Amino acid sequence: MTREQVVMVGVDGSAASLQALDWAAAFAERIGWRVHIVCAYALPTFAAASMDGGYATLDDASIRDGAQAVLDEAAARLAGCDLEVTSALETGDPAGVLVELSKKVCLTVVGTRGHSGFAERILGTVSSALPAHAHCPTVVVPHRDDAASKLPVRRIVVGVDGSDSAKVALKNAIDHAQLWDAELTAVIGLPIGTGSGLLGWLPAAVDSEQLLADCKEGLDVTVNAALEGHEGVTVRRHALDGSGAALLSEFSTAVDLVVVGTRGRGGFAGLLLGSTSQAVLHHSECPVLVVPSRTKDEDLPPLAPWNRNVQP
Repeated sequence: MTREQVVMVGVDGSAASLQALDWAAAFAERIGWRVHIVCAYALPTFAAASMDGGYATLDDASIRDGAQAVLDEAAARLAGCDLEVTSALETGDPAGVLVELSKKVCLTVVGTRGHSGFAERILGTVSSALPAHAHCPTVVVPHRDDAASKLPVRRIVVGVDGSDSAKVALKNAIDHAQLWDAELTAVIGLPIGTGSGLLGWLPAAVDSEQLLADCKEGLDVTVNAALEGHEGVTVRRHALDGSGAALLSEFSTAVDLVVVGTRGRGGFAGLLLGSTSQAVLHHSECPVLVVPSRTKDEDLPPLAPWNRNVQP
């Protein structure tokens, strides 16, 4: 699969999509990639019955004009940036369109809240469906009044649970930490609280501290292996009592980017986000980078600032 060094961002005219656009532009400026703005909309297939028994069909040209206006607004927002920017108006289900286009780019970015009208699904369904189905990593940017405080990325946390998908996410998190000169923390959660959590059935005699120590040892091995070839990157490691989703959501209040993996099962309909990834997307206070397992086999370019003089 041939990929271009492109950050693709989906827009629909909402404040959430514009914040996603800002995040994509900041990333592209940092790494020197092109920004490709996409507005996808589906043409209506219904006709509304009128009072006299006739039918009033929605004007396709008006919908297209509205979508083009959204695209033009997004492109104008980046006019003053030192970036190569392209844009495209696409017809079809927004989620499906972005998934297909993700085969040719290196990163996709979307917001978390949709917009009423012609493209109402772009940031509703898409923010849930795209991370699970995308062929490249996806950043989901939550709509927040203080979103600007999340750029540049200075603090990153990644969830690690020993799975192959988590190892892929960890390597991607290390790349982003190196790109942004950011602090990176790797977290593994073990819900062993008495009477609660997935391991609440454990006998009281079980040494919970030893369990956490064993997890921390395994985390160290995984992180040390992932750090090979990434000199200068320091990763803090924590094995904590609690579910991965709850811990990462809590960390999201104090960091600028949360990184999680996802377990694809093959085939469009069978691709599902893990429960942790889905929960983090719903509750995170900062952008979430979802790295599909398949990316370990994809030819993704290394992440490196195009200009080392750029200030973090």
